[in-house]
Amino acid sequence: MKYFYSSFILTFLGLVAAYFLGGFIAVYICILLIILEVSLSFDNAVVNARVLRGMSAAWQRRFIIYGIPIAVFGMRFLFPILIVSIAADMQMIQTLNLALNNPDEYHNALSNNKNQIYIFGGAFLLMVFLSFFFEEREIKWIGILEDNYLIKILTKSKNIILSIAILAGIVLIALTQNPTYAIAYFSAVLLHLGLEMFDEMFSTSGVKSGIMGFLYLEVLDASFSFDGVIGAFAMSQDIFIIMIGLGIGAMFVRSLTIYMVRQKILESFIYLEHGAHYAILALAIIMFIKVFHEVSEIITGTTSLIFIALAFIHSLYKRKSHG
Repeated sequence: MKYFYSSFILTFLGLVAAYFLGGFIAVYICILLIILEVSLSFDNAVVNARVLRGMSAAWQRRFIIYGIPIAVFGMRFLFPILIVSIAADMQMIQTLNLALNNPDEYHNALSNNKNQIYIFGGAFLLMVFLSFFFEEREIKWIGILEDNYLIKILTKSKNIILSIAILAGIVLIALTQNPTYAIAYFSAVLLHLGLEMFDEMFSTSGVKSGIMGFLYLEVLDASFSFDGVIGAFAMSQDIFIIMIGLGIGAMFVRSLTIYMVRQKILESFIYLEHGAHYAILALAIIMFIKVFHEVSEIITGTTSLIFIALAFIHSLYKRKSHG
């Protein structure tokens, strides 16, 4: 439980603040938003743990100390404002004023530009999955997909990840016929490639570059938060209530990440990270589908939980079968 003390403290402070902002109704909405964030981002915790365990102990601490205000205030408050500002061609101050004083209009601006947000997030998550899927590793989960002759050949190609990403982007752009979507998609691809390139440059002796790993985790967190930020407006128009609820949820996800790293959960449940990455692929696909059709957050969260649960159960079975 010690890994979650800070999350419970933040929950208490956040719910008190929510009460003064809107009474018991605001507290109830915050609780729903916490559940929404955790259900949508559980696979994020697993992938975070995979990255974090390769970083130094100092940067693991910084992930919590510095990462929380970034996750709560930056990714759940400022980042959506920045996205709306860029997509709607508005000044940052103007967008901030809109969010604070006219939440209905801000929500409309966010909704009108949500397709670019979904495409950016979906493209980044697709790159995360492809990097994992074509990584050479001993442990395989779904053998028919991960351990066949074609995949073994493709894994040896240095450009296979980028090639698949470009092909998927071409198909998406051909279907949408929108140059703005193309910019959003390939910006995410380039961002992922850039983070990986700099990480390789600064990593030493098998320990990931602290600053690059930290930035990678923050962008990953943002990609997972898009769904929650947009879906949160169905529960509240108050941007501060949304920030409190989603921020507390993000804190629990980070506490869960630290717990997984310290307790070596990924080493004990060997298929968990596989399940998380398949959940990421599902989320990326759902984000692309949302450009054309509305998909409920319930479906998104349930899909992720199914992959995680299956991987957990299979890992547990594997442990028992090997004593």
